[in-house]
Amino acid sequence: MTTYVPKSVQDALDKARIEGMKKKNRLRVHVGDEIYPVLRLWDRGFSVEEETVPQLRGLVDLYDGARHLSQCLIVASEAEAGEMCYDFKRATAAAETAPLDFYRAPDAAVGLLGHEQQLGEG
Repeated sequence: MTTYVPKSVQDALDKARIEGMKKKNRLRVHVGDEIYPVLRLWDRGFSVEEETVPQLRGLVDLYDGARHLSQCLIVASEAEAGEMCYDFKRATAAAETAPLDFYRAPDAAVGLLGHEQQLGEG
């Protein structure tokens, strides 16, 4: 038995699947000032809607809502079922603070008081 699905039905199924992925996913890719929804994310890449998102390349930023996840260098991989897939050439995780270039002891002082601020002197 063969399963034949007319192209119009397959297109409608693909569109419904993509709309469902866009609604339940908070992931976004930022390219300059433009923001596009991410349909799927995996360890080596991500996908966006092929029909509405222009061809992406180069350096992009991935966000989960307002939280910056990573800065990525991407290359187009393949288009399938209404999705355009991109592979990471490099993905650098975003950090809340700048990296330290020295060792900070866990019990180190957080700050220093100046001489005039000691003992309640103003």
